Amino acid sequence: MIPLFQLPEPMRHRLPDRVGSGTVRLVIATCSVSYSGRLNAHLAQATRLLMVKADGGVLIHSDGGSYKPLNWMSPPATMRVSAPDEQQHEAGISEVWTVSATKSDDTLRILISEVHEDVSHDLGVDPGLVKDGVESDLQRLLAEQIELLGSGHRLIRREHPTPIGPVDILARGPQGSVAVELKRRGDIDGVEQLTRYLDLLNRDPLLAPVQGVFAAQQIKPQARTLAEDRGIRCLVLDYDAMRGVDDADSRLF
Repeated sequence: MIPLFQLPEPMRHRLPDRVGSGTVRLVIATCSVSYSGRLNAHLAQATRLLMVKADGGVLIHSDGGSYKPLNWMSPPATMRVSAPDEQQHEAGISEVWTVSATKSDDTLRILISEVHEDVSHDLGVDPGLVKDGVESDLQRLLAEQIELLGSGHRLIRREHPTPIGPVDILARGPQGSVAVELKRRGDIDGVEQLTRYLDLLNRDPLLAPVQGVFAAQQIKPQARTLAEDRGIRCLVLDYDAMRGVDDADSRLF
């Protein structure tokens, strides 16, 4: 085995003792990868991107496959870097990364032949993803603009409880109560959900008869067909217009 002190000086400086040091490290290297534990997998030698995250995760990416890594070790984990043994050294291996899961016996082993790039950077604290246009946003806006259901409608309450969960909006229209189920993309499952709500709500003599409105930014044709067959009205919502960033009346097309 080649002692660690015999490795080239630059390599010795960039060897991390363990992951989770507070920085994200990106390494482009020619390497082979093996995983053992809940499953066994192997990646033959090729040039890949190795990502060592501050949270302890290690991911191996290729130039294909979109965002999904070829293999990875989820945190919590520890990583040890060692010199290759004699057989590995003769095969051209310059360093060995051994990533071990903290809560299991899973091990990710990366045999590196050549490092092409090695960059580390402290990304700081991420504020997190803020989603816009989720169902709660649609519910709030429709409750504030209940007239989108038609003239003469007024809001009774949001999140009206039923024994199987709350219906998004309960309103009162010219012909009685109206139950609204909201989705960003309306599919058959949403229609089935509203159907179950309507069955329960129509058993309440204080609410019956209850009409259903299936509202979404997009409604799939199969969902529309099923809804209309069951007497449920479909309503397509323009989220941008509802939040005042798009004036539908001023469009040319």
